[in-house]
Amino acid sequence: MTTAYSMDLRERVAAACDEGIDTRAEIAERFIVSESWIRRLLQRRRETGSLAPRPHAGGRPPAFDGETAERLRQAVSENPDATLVQLGAATGVSCGKSAVDRALKRLQITRKKSLYVRPSKIDPS
Repeated sequence: MTTAYSMDLRERVAAACDEGIDTRAEIAERFIVSESWIRRLLQRRRETGSLAPRPHAGGRPPAFDGETAERLRQAVSENPDATLVQLGAATGVSCGKSAVDRALKRLQITRKKSLYVRPSKIDPS
């Protein structure tokens, strides 16, 4: 994921373009940005009057929230040895095992299985 350029850089690039002394290619080289970024920056200023970056668009909502997270918690307590796929099916949520894993981490549910150790032949205690 990339982070947005600082407002200071945006203002300096816009000011350099407004001066009209250098070409956009020279400005891009001086500030180590692309010409297309400068074009989009100036277009955003024309359209909105602001140089600020657009807000984050959000993304996909989590598969497990509220009631479904509670169903996941219940499914783990009922069957702690279930696989991620089985837990997803038990909750009735149509999602991949990665979504189940992320939800378990968010809920701070660990699922470490106990290690089976064969009894010792020497000392069967």
